[in-house]
Amino acid sequence: MADKTLSILPLQGVTKATPISKISSLLDGQKKHLIDIEPWPAYPEYIDLPKVTFSIAHSGDHIFIKYDVTEHEVLARYKQINDPVYKDSCVEFFIIFDNDKSYYNIEFNRLGTCLGRYGSERQNRTSLPVELLKKIRYDRTLNQMKDGNITAINWTLTVAIPIEVFCFHKFSSIQHKKSRMNFFKCGDDLSQPHYLVWNNIIADEPDFHLPQFFGKAEFIKNP
Repeated sequence: MADKTLSILPLQGVTKATPISKISSLLDGQKKHLIDIEPWPAYPEYIDLPKVTFSIAHSGDHIFIKYDVTEHEVLARYKQINDPVYKDSCVEFFIIFDNDKSYYNIEFNRLGTCLGRYGSERQNRTSLPVELLKKIRYDRTLNQMKDGNITAINWTLTVAIPIEVFCFHKFSSIQHKKSRMNFFKCGDDLSQPHYLVWNNIIADEPDFHLPQFFGKAEFIKNP
């Protein structure tokens, strides 16, 4: 299977002062990408997999992502930055710039609580500074809905990630920048754990920390 690709477009007219709610609305007009691949068939007991999409854009100095999730169980306990949010209902964004060997993982639970780390492998990763992760703005929604005869929960999370969060790189702008990335949905402590990916991963056990399976992406320059 070929790697997926993204051409990440700029959001026109967005500045640092643009409300995050406005950014969330603008992302509704961007293409939605599915996080729907389940690489690990060892978890077939999870019959009702979440339905997950994301939209992504940028402003040169920010990356904007909106996740839209519908699932039948939601867990949201962690409230402190760099808590283990992957145990909650969690969406994740991994990115590696250019041909670097190390990559960033930025993870959020439904509340918007963030975990951020950097390194070249799953183990021995460096936590990103709390004062930088605090600069990530977010907007969230939560609604009950009917999925057939079953009550489901739809939640969205929009995040605005300033490029200074990528503190092991000194970017003045990410326009024209090439990268590799992947997007995930998980919930380790849910009654039925699940592990969904955007770009497929080939591994025996659930493991998102495999940059050889990241898709390709380029941040398009403002016209």
